[in-house]
Amino acid sequence: MVRRLYGSAELQERLQVSRARVVQITSRPDFPEPFDRLAGGAVWLVEDVEAWIKVHRPHQARGTDPDEC
Repeated sequence: MVRRLYGSAELQERLQVSRARVVQITSRPDFPEPFDRLAGGAVWLVEDVEAWIKVHRPHQARGTDPDEC
């Protein structure tokens, strides 16, 4: 099973925000917990982040096609 992950750079691109804003967003209590913390930083499951986006940033939500992520 392949797990699709977002790191900070992917979040920055996906959310179209600065690196500093990614830090702010991922520090929010309603943002998903990281799937893991690696030497290069935290990583999140794509499906967790996309679910968060649907609720908190619906204007940026994608369709239900998993290949869109």
